[in-house]
Amino acid sequence: MKVTLLVVGKTTERYFIDAVDEYTTRLKHYLPFDLTVIPDVKNAKNLNSDQLKEKEGTEILNYLEPGDYIILLDEHGKEFTSLKFAAHMEKRMAGSGKRIVFVIGGAYGFSQKVYEKAHDKISLSKMTFSHQMIRLIFTEQLYRAMTILKGQAYHHE
Repeated sequence: MKVTLLVVGKTTERYFIDAVDEYTTRLKHYLPFDLTVIPDVKNAKNLNSDQLKEKEGTEILNYLEPGDYIILLDEHGKEFTSLKFAAHMEKRMAGSGKRIVFVIGGAYGFSQKVYEKAHDKISLSKMTFSHQMIRLIFTEQLYRAMTILKGQAYHHE
């Protein structure tokens, strides 16, 4: 089972890029993983938030394939402890389908069409973080989940 993190817009801060790259490299020892960036919408300054969500949503939907299990990283999603997220991943990876696709939307969230296509929503915190920071937090938590499933010492009780 391949896992993809699909994000809208590039990461600009070098320290986030380096940290996400580190966890991406680590993750590849456990499962096929990639981070795919959908470019920022052109002329976004000329669009209102609904128009921007629709354009980003179209790009997200164009990336998805039949059989993908789509999980939105969304403030209204379910929250997990690291252990429960690991169990959730184990269950998802054992399920049918060829890819699990986690999606981080743009600054204004997701279009209604993206919400309708999603199978699940997960929240990483009740707090608000920058989209660049969420990429790091998510890749670290996915790595942590994989080490938990392998019984490794990265996670301590």
